[in-house]
Amino acid sequence: MTPGGPPVVQSEMTLLLLAIGLLAGVIASVSGFGIGSLLTPALALAVDARLAVALAALPHAAGTLQRFWLLRRDLDRRVFGGFGVASAFGGLAGAVLQTRAPARALGVVFGVLLLMAGTFELTGVVRKVRWSRGAAWVAGTLSGALGGLVGNQGGVRTAAMLGFEVAPAAFVATATAAALLVDAARLPVYLATQGPSIWAEWRLLVPATVGVVAGTALGTRLLRGLAPPTFRRAVAGLLLALGAYMLARSAAGL
Repeated sequence: MTPGGPPVVQSEMTLLLLAIGLLAGVIASVSGFGIGSLLTPALALAVDARLAVALAALPHAAGTLQRFWLLRRDLDRRVFGGFGVASAFGGLAGAVLQTRAPARALGVVFGVLLLMAGTFELTGVVRKVRWSRGAAWVAGTLSGALGGLVGNQGGVRTAAMLGFEVAPAAFVATATAAALLVDAARLPVYLATQGPSIWAEWRLLVPATVGVVAGTALGTRLLRGLAPPTFRRAVAGLLLALGAYMLARSAAGL
């Protein structure tokens, strides 16, 4: 539990993590991001922020792997070979540099970027963007690096991917494949540096993971029924919501 903070009743925390994990799994299956954004602050109610990030990475990896397996046939190899791989490497580079930049300022930048991306999609500006292969590598690397710097490459990667004309299932499958690369690189680091602390919080990990897995199964079914225009509006709305949340949290100094 968080030192000096109010006690969190285990039964309440279990129900909270189940509910948030379920919601996060559904959202991530529709948009390609959201598990870390929702679970990390929930876990931070019970543990310190650094451990919360490491704990959230485990249900994130479980849900991401499950989502990719369900959508593997929809992967757009052309987009993944350029934008997706570059985004994953950029996210890792940004995460390494994260400790050198003020978190509050990065949160503001992150929030503004997502608000712009959501607005551009809703107004149709982003649909005029077409990436060449070279530009895809640059855009992927920059979006990943910015996301890594603020601890959430999924939202920034998804925002940049709106510039590609791909079907909803291919969009999510490709974003998911890039996220898997990041998880594969960061999880061993978390386990090596915080392994005992992570496993000691298994009562938090279990409901969070169960919720994410159930939400992913449900969300993937919903994704199949979304028409491309509806899908893009839904993603834009989620980006606007996440951007507003990040700005509010940064303004509060959290």
